[in-house]
Amino acid sequence: MWRRAAQWAGYGYAGALPSHPALPSRPTDHLDRLGERRSLRLAALGQDLLFVAPDFAQVMALAASRTDELAKRVRFAPPEAIEAAAARLASGQLMDAARQRVTQLWPRASAATALTLGARLGFVLGFAALMLLVMAAGLLWREGLVPVVALLLMAPGIMRLMAAWPGAAPPIAVPLKDSELPLYTVLIPLRDEAQMVPMLKRAMLDIDYPPHRLDIKFVVEAKSPETVAAVELALDDPRFRMVVVPQGAPHTKPKAIDYALPLARGEYLVVYDAEDVPAPDQLRLAAARFAADPELACLQAELVPENAHENVLTALFAGEYAGLFGRLLPALARWGLPVPLGGTSNHFRTQILRELGGWDAFNVTEDADLGVRLARRGLRAETFASRTYEEAPLDIRSWMAQRTRWMKGWMQTFIVHNRAPLLFLRDIGWRGFLGFQVLVGGMILSSLLHTLFIGVLLARLMTEGAIGLVPQDWLDWFAVGILATGYGGAFAVVLSGLIHQRAYHLIPAQTVLPFYWILHSIAAIYAARELITRPMHWAKTRHGVTRVTRGGATAGVARLRPRTG
Repeated sequence: MWRRAAQWAGYGYAGALPSHPALPSRPTDHLDRLGERRSLRLAALGQDLLFVAPDFAQVMALAASRTDELAKRVRFAPPEAIEAAAARLASGQLMDAARQRVTQLWPRASAATALTLGARLGFVLGFAALMLLVMAAGLLWREGLVPVVALLLMAPGIMRLMAAWPGAAPPIAVPLKDSELPLYTVLIPLRDEAQMVPMLKRAMLDIDYPPHRLDIKFVVEAKSPETVAAVELALDDPRFRMVVVPQGAPHTKPKAIDYALPLARGEYLVVYDAEDVPAPDQLRLAAARFAADPELACLQAELVPENAHENVLTALFAGEYAGLFGRLLPALARWGLPVPLGGTSNHFRTQILRELGGWDAFNVTEDADLGVRLARRGLRAETFASRTYEEAPLDIRSWMAQRTRWMKGWMQTFIVHNRAPLLFLRDIGWRGFLGFQVLVGGMILSSLLHTLFIGVLLARLMTEGAIGLVPQDWLDWFAVGILATGYGGAFAVVLSGLIHQRAYHLIPAQTVLPFYWILHSIAAIYAARELITRPMHWAKTRHGVTRVTRGGATAGVARLRPRTG
């Protein structure tokens, strides 16, 4: 189209812009509007040239005002070629912004500055001391410490028990007409995932949204040339563009999508991972909810492993996801508490995301951290009834690497936001402050304590027999309460989530949940070690190893209607 327009108007055409312009690049003004550029001035072929991607009216005007001198200096080019060249020229600025934007906006709540060695050591030693106190409570000062410890450990379980009870379904907005749908940006960060590109391309082409209102960007690390080559083969559709992220620390997913954020052209933005297959109508549903509620800043879709039935580990992982995304996160949104977002399928108003600084490039669970930042700014996040199908880890090694990273990131998030506790309390209010401590702190603490409690129970059973498990006084009933709320809350929210999904075939596997929680304890110990030794290390999850044919859950579906309940 652009070539034919250039020929008709009497101008030259360039399908790609020079990679190394002779003129020195200058700092780019309005970096956040870089993706909207439709012209770029460069030195090429010994000339000072202006490359343009004109709209219809501009084509007509250029044709009418054409002179030989103007025709020598103006070249038509596709918008994606201008965007790619502008990004190359501004790569230094984009990288600086990716690393520093959150630190500049949140100087006292950034992993780049708050995660000092002293803070990390203090956190690990403090939690170790708290664990020892919990385990020794019955020996040191039983009447005083046991009730305190019980309340501390029961709070997360009570929260899960409450979340397991289905609440009101999120409202369903009136669908928008095609002419009313805004431009929507999709960011897909990729590194060493060339094998996933064909499936991703199919999933993106299946999205039920006007193609000319889609801005789909594959954000690829330059250090993975095979993935760059695979994405280049997929760029035969005008919806797709590629952003190549230069090498540079930290080598994290949030750094990559922060780099691409200024290039986003959409009013709304969503992030998908390499293994994601979203419901075809997910963007339509999200756009309708945003349009119906101007105060809404973020929407989180429900994540569902498509290979849940592959083995016991994938079934347990799917049960955990069912409880988290189907029950716990919706409950937190209803209660007005911080919503720790999932790493994918979270939809934002792009302008609000930029005002927040994007993602923290130095936090390895940037999603949960961003959910807290939304709450600190008084912005609301909700869940909505649309699903994205994922791939659960197939083996213990992959699961452990992924879970260690997640646990380390939750530790980072806990440290970062508690470095200035009074400021945090002022920003988020006492309900949000307590909710954060219970949810994130309780999640870390319970992961570490689970195996110790199991060991104590087994030791009492072996030394005293069944009589050792019978409560002897009122203080023993606190121990019963800890067990009932801790284990009962975890079981209840998982089972409720699976019933919500009607995944009844996965319920029998949940009987081995206590063994699954032992894995969480091991991951928490690994995470504490990594927090000290290599806090920014990103353990990459390998995708595309499942034997299940992906995309089956949405195959042939033009429009999925959400269910309530």
